[in-house]
Amino acid sequence: MKKITVIGGGTGTFVVLTGLKVHPLDLSVIVSMMDSGGSTGRLRDQLGVLPPGDIRQCLLALSEAPLLWRRLFLYRFDSGDFYGHNFGNIFISALEKVSSDYNEVIKNASYILKTKGQVIPVTLEKTHLCAEYEDGQIIKGEANIDSNPEKNQRIKKAFLDPLVDSNPKATAAIRESDYIIIGPGDLYTSIVPVLLTKNIRESLVSSPAKIIYILNLMTKLGQTNNYQAKDHLEDLSRYLGRTPDIVVANDGKIPGDILEWYLSHHEKPVVNNLDSRNFPGKLIIGDVIDTASFKKEKSDKLTRSILRHSPAKLAGLIAHAISL
Repeated sequence: MKKITVIGGGTGTFVVLTGLKVHPLDLSVIVSMMDSGGSTGRLRDQLGVLPPGDIRQCLLALSEAPLLWRRLFLYRFDSGDFYGHNFGNIFISALEKVSSDYNEVIKNASYILKTKGQVIPVTLEKTHLCAEYEDGQIIKGEANIDSNPEKNQRIKKAFLDPLVDSNPKATAAIRESDYIIIGPGDLYTSIVPVLLTKNIRESLVSSPAKIIYILNLMTKLGQTNNYQAKDHLEDLSRYLGRTPDIVVANDGKIPGDILEWYLSHHEKPVVNNLDSRNFPGKLIIGDVIDTASFKKEKSDKLTRSILRHSPAKLAGLIAHAISL
């Protein structure tokens, strides 16, 4: 059975794990622990806990628990003192308060949700993501970087404050993997933070595993303005320490109403300008768009993407890439 490790956090990672879960794979996911927005940010600030949001999404993606548990972990309060909070985030935060360490938190949550595979926080220490832009400005905090649409300059350098050690389970998963999947997800707030943790880059550079990079469907205002596929790949490779072996790109048509929504928010489709002249690896192209409508909860205060990769389509292309 092939061992696959997924790197990232947020909805993109949720989609990948959801699609791969149905295949006969030994799955692990190394999760970003730098989220500081929404319900997660409030719990982090008020309770002093590690950010639960991305951990919750990955646990849910790999869950084989009864529907009730999965619905509970998705439920977001829309009134009262808990307004905007997600039940799963509160549950994981409470687990942290009564557990001896965070490994016990993951173990107990995985047991309740009957997860297929390992969910591994990239670090067990508290830190913040920082970004230095081309104009010299430094912004601290994942949420502040994520909600900074007026910034037109490129990010010159991303770093952690403080720099933290990686979870030994994360480096072990990388070392033992046959394939490592990165993306999709916001490049500088979901993917790069994982790569900034001590020893992660070094582990990836020395790993014999092939790396698969799934390109985003759309640019991200304030992070990847006007980026094409080559720009994404170059930035990722700089933090990764190597060039991915395989890139998955979309050629499906984006519905007009969704495209209009993005254009009104100054975001646009990521143009695939990769070919044999600028990318030495394997390029896999296919329709990976999920055309189902996305309904945003009224209690969710964050601005979120409304276009998603299809778990089944994406898993199909990945299965082809790794010869399942």
